Parts: sequence; structure tokens; C-alpha cells
Amino acid sequence: MSRPFRLGLTGSIGMGKSTTSGFFRDAGVPVWDADAAVHRLYAPGQPGARAIAALHPAAVGEDGVSRAVLKDWIAADAKALPRIEAAIHPLVAADRADFIENAAADGADLVVLDIPLLFETGGDAQMDGTLVVSAPPEVQRARVLERPGMTLAQFETILARQMPDSEKRARATWVIETLGLEPTRAAVRHLIDVIRGRNHA
Repeated sequence: MSRPFRLGLTGSIGMGKSTTSGFFRDAGVPVWDADAAVHRLYAPGQPGARAIAALHPAAVGEDGVSRAVLKDWIAADAKALPRIEAAIHPLVAADRADFIENAAADGADLVVLDIPLLFETGGDAQMDGTLVVSAPPEVQRARVLERPGMTLAQFETILARQMPDSEKRARATWVIETLGLEPTRAAVRHLIDVIRGRNHA
């Protein structure tokens, strides 16, 4: 059983990452979503919820982990985030490994791993190639500020935590500009062909 090509997909907030990953799914490529994996792990009785309960019992209720309580804890305690990451990152990595193994068993030659902080966490080292989705700053800003409840201050805080788009583009194997749905879909299909051509060469 050969291992599929691991394409790491990332991009800053508002750059069209969710839309792009959806186009890969539409094309029949298995997609693993890091945020969705954390969501699953934080559900009631799941390993992530148990790990958080051991660190901060107040953050876990009958609905699983409360992100609001976690957020307050992180804001109040500088040691909280490193402790959370140390507990959760190995669980997320195991979830990702299971996904790749299952995709390989199903005969997949390519998988997409959608990881928001791919470069920031060094996850790109475990990929066979990386794809950054990008758009001009004014397009990004307009998209994000259209989101319900999003303020300019929140947007700037999120941006400050993320690696600059220019640096991500410089480090990426491939870049797709997400300026329209159909051009983006076409670019995704082209990239799939390129990777499969490279794999079968």
C-alpha cells in the first residue's frame, strides 16, 4: 500500500481556504481539516475533552469543551496555551495519521491536509508539498469584515498571530489566487493534475 501525496493547504484568514478545500473534495480528493479534528476531539467523552478536563475541569461540561471558558483561561494564564497545545497536538497528529492511513487503504494517491497554522507550527516539514491560498489585502479585509460580529480590532489581532501572507507565499510549493470561484476551481483541478502527473512520472 503506497502512501498518498500529502498536500498541506493553508492561508491567512479570509483568503478562501474553506472554499478551496471544498473544491478538492468536489474533485474526489480526501480532505482532513485540522479545526474539524479539534472539534471532534473536544466533543463529550472524546480524548481531547478528557485531556482538557485534567488541565482545567471548569472548561468541560456536558457539551464537551467550552471554547469560551478556554479562551478566558488562556487570557488569564500565560501558561495555559502551551499546556493545552502539549495535550492536544499529539491527539490531532494521531487523528491526521489515521486519516492518511485510511485514505491510503482506500487507494487515494493524494490527500489534502487543511491546517490553518501549517508554517507557524512547522507542520510543513511533514508534507510532500504545500499550497497557500491568497488574495490582495483589500479583498481579504473586505471578506473578513463581512463576517457576522467581526470587528476591525479582532481582524487585526488574528492577523498579528498569523505569518504574513508574503512569507507564506514565499515558502509555498504552489500558490492559488482566490479572486473568483470558477478560476479557483480550475486552478485546483490543474494542481491535482500536476501532482498526479508528478506522482506517476
